[in-house]
Amino acid sequence: MLIRNATNDDWPAIWPFLRQIVAAGETFPYPLDLDEDQGRDMWLVPEPGRTVVAVDSAGTVLGTANMYANRGGNGSHIASASYMVDPSHQQRGVGRALCEDSLTWARTAGFQAMVFNAVVETNLSAVRLYESLGFTVLGTVPKGFRHPDKGYVGLHMMHRPL
Repeated sequence: MLIRNATNDDWPAIWPFLRQIVAAGETFPYPLDLDEDQGRDMWLVPEPGRTVVAVDSAGTVLGTANMYANRGGNGSHIASASYMVDPSHQQRGVGRALCEDSLTWARTAGFQAMVFNAVVETNLSAVRLYESLGFTVLGTVPKGFRHPDKGYVGLHMMHRPL
């Protein structure tokens, strides 16, 4: 697996699984009816942020991540990131590789920590992955996310120093 900077040419491979994941409404607090232009504008972050794709040896996009300063100004020393793995390529280490890559990027860029503002508590695979990489839950917003099957569930804020 290779992780490289995403280009506009990668968007046609990213959009189908990004749309599928967002429309399912289980893991991201994005509008369920996100259209392609909104998705592209949201996901392909400008520099100094970074958007990447994980590709296999045939060049197939397996997943994607974006990373950026969590806030501007006096909060700009804390990074954040989001990850999406094509459901047909899950459980192959793609999410871990993307997260590790974003941590390396954040350290190299001089960030002091990484924080995830809204990890859905029922997204157990993500929570376990982040914890295995040294993140801790700082707190949980009770009923902060409306899950389509489980109703109102908590949103974790997760943090890791760099």
